[in-house]
Formats: sequence, C-alpha cells, structure tokens
Amino acid sequence: MPHRLLIVEDDRDLARNLIDYLEIQGYVTDYAPDGFSALNLLSGHAYDLVVLDLNLPGVDGITLCKRFRHELYGRTPVVVLTAQDDLDVKIAAFDLGADDYVVKPVALRELEARIRALIRRAGPEPDSALLSVGDLRFDTGTMKIERAGRPIALPPVPTRILALLMRHSPNVVHQQAIFREIWGDEPGDKHAMLVHMHALRNAVDKPFDRQLIHTVRGFGYRMAVDHASL
Repeated sequence: MPHRLLIVEDDRDLARNLIDYLEIQGYVTDYAPDGFSALNLLSGHAYDLVVLDLNLPGVDGITLCKRFRHELYGRTPVVVLTAQDDLDVKIAAFDLGADDYVVKPVALRELEARIRALIRRAGPEPDSALLSVGDLRFDTGTMKIERAGRPIALPPVPTRILALLMRHSPNVVHQQAIFREIWGDEPGDKHAMLVHMHALRNAVDKPFDRQLIHTVRGFGYRMAVDHASL
C-alpha cells in the first residue's frame, strides 16, 4: 500500500514540482496551501508523513506543528522544508515536534530519501496510542474517549490534560506540568487551569460511581482507580 503524504506549501509551483516527483516515486499526496487547510486535513485524515513549510498564510508552520502535536495529538513524522536557515528557528521547530529540518533549495532525491527514512523509523502506530485507566479508555489515534462504554466529549484543553494524567497514571502530575501542557513557556493561569480541571472532572468522574481524578494537595493531580491520597 503506498504511503500517503501531506504537502503544506504556499508556493504552488514548488509544491507542484514536489508532488509530481513524489508521485512518480509511488507516494499518494494531499496538498494544503495554507495552515488552516492543513489543520483541516490533519484532523480528518491519517498520513504517513507531513512536509511542512514555515512561512504559511493564516497559521504559520511553527504554530501548525505545535497545534498538531498538542491539540490533535498527531504522531505523524513532520519534515520542515523552509528557506529559513536560522538556528533559533530550527530549535523552535524541533522543540515543537518537527522530526527533520531541510533548508531550501534541496535536491528532490535527498528530500525523498529523508522522507523514506523517517517513515521507516516511525513504523506502525505503537500500542501506547490506547490509554487506559480503570474503565476509562482514550484512543489518541482516533481521539475517542469513553468510560464504561459511554462516549465522552471534551474540549481540546481538558482533552490534553486528560492524556497527560492518563500517561502518568498512577503517579502525581504537578501543577507546573499541567501549566506547561496548556501554555508552554508562557506563564500559567491557575484559575483557568481549575476551570479546565472542573470541566474534565464533570465529564470523566461526575456521571460515574468511582472517582478516577484525585487532587494531591500542594502538588497537583493523579489519575488512578483507587482513592488513595498523599
């Protein structure tokens, strides 16, 4: 089965050349000329790799990469293809989830080799895509959440907090870790975090007999099937 790629590039001539070359090599490609179109495609389709320009209209490439990793929980490899040969930009791209960084102009053969290597290393989706604590299930591949067989709908931020708590269960997740998950390097807002936690608890715990989310006073929160507290 051919690998499916998403090409995100606002230069249509460059994108056409790249798509033509990759399709000759046997890939199936989708194309997005801007960040908003890319996010729509990423939210509704599964890709083996994303080729991402940084200078995009609407949502820039750095922001798109961050949202893909932290809002959509995308695990797909991302190759940044850009004219920006700046060290700070490179570091920012890698910190926010890029897997490779290629500076234009680049030989198409080299780019395809990098694409091939990343897809090979990525392999099949790991089992850890399915998070489980007690009767709560969260498939981070499909973004489906259910408890005791009942579907749960959550806004993006509580969803991210839920994934964080489930991945670290039964250990304590400190408030600062939740701040970083929501706001990155920006200052955290404790009141806003409490609002998100309230929404999360209302959805995950309130309709059920057993509590899974526990407050650890002075530290943060933990998710576990027991009622132990620290």
